[in-house]
Amino acid sequence: MKEKTRYTDAELEEFKAIIMEKLEAAKGEYENLRSAVMNADGNDTMDTSPTFKVLEEGASTLSKEDAGRLAHRQMKFIQNLQAALIRIENKTYGVCRETGVLIPKERLRAVPHATLSIEAKEGKVRR
Repeated sequence: MKEKTRYTDAELEEFKAIIMEKLEAAKGEYENLRSAVMNADGNDTMDTSPTFKVLEEGASTLSKEDAGRLAHRQMKFIQNLQAALIRIENKTYGVCRETGVLIPKERLRAVPHATLSIEAKEGKVRR
């Protein structure tokens, strides 16, 4: 029996639906983080009494830094999901970039933007 070299169009559609769902959620989360960094809600230290202003400014700065880092990670996640959609269109989705074998469906359902099999990721692949 010949080993399968790519997922069928039906399987790719299933993965596409998973990715689209995750992409929409990720974009919403990114917008929330971005608005936290930009302080778009208008709720800042100007709204508080001077007694707590110094403490809140420090917490606000830290919170904005954290939100900025998280926003950056979220944008990278979005880009990885978009790249996965391109691989679906090219019908190369789910193929390990190190070994050339199919990444198991279970892994792709859990990490839909994966480009490496578990073995390749852990460095257990013999070259």
